[in-house]
Amino acid sequence: MMARKMYREAIDVFQTETHKSAVVYNKIGIAYHQMQQLVSARKNYEQAVKMKRDYAEALNNIGTVYYAQKSYRRAIGYYQRALRLSQSASIYSNLGTAYFARKQYEAASKAYQEAFNRDPDVFEHKSNYGTLLQDRNVEERAKFHYYLAKMYAKSGRNELALQYVRKALEEGFKERNKLTEDSEFQALRDTPEFKELLALEPRVL
Repeated sequence: MMARKMYREAIDVFQTETHKSAVVYNKIGIAYHQMQQLVSARKNYEQAVKMKRDYAEALNNIGTVYYAQKSYRRAIGYYQRALRLSQSASIYSNLGTAYFARKQYEAASKAYQEAFNRDPDVFEHKSNYGTLLQDRNVEERAKFHYYLAKMYAKSGRNELALQYVRKALEEGFKERNKLTEDSEFQALRDTPEFKELLALEPRVL
């Protein structure tokens, strides 16, 4: 039912559990979260943490609730608590996104790099309906995609780097000079694809 996005029905089934475990409370929280019922989601995540103090996924998920409510400082606190228990790429990605929302770009970049080091495909995962939610709602998308392009270029994943350079430009990335000055893009600068991107005036989406 969760996989089919039948969240209300999934909650009803979970609620029939006589002795609910921390995992069940966390999954009920995710179902409420997917329906944007954030208060109910948080209550269930908190119940999961009460039952299992070292439940990194539930702590992360409380962080994603606070992030959705634009309470970024609290979100960061919960992500950091979760990371003390689990060095998960997804949690590092969430921490980076929360720092990004607070315009703490250096801290965001470090967290994203840690996420990438642990899972080079962490930013390509489309969704996660298991026990841990990954937040991707970044308001400054152009700058976010520029940072991802830099990271992929640095690691030699040129195709993805080019893809994110294009996205950044399409979303109105203003600091185009960085693309010709940043050392991470050195290896890409002589490629026809990169030159073509810089010559284009992409229609801002």
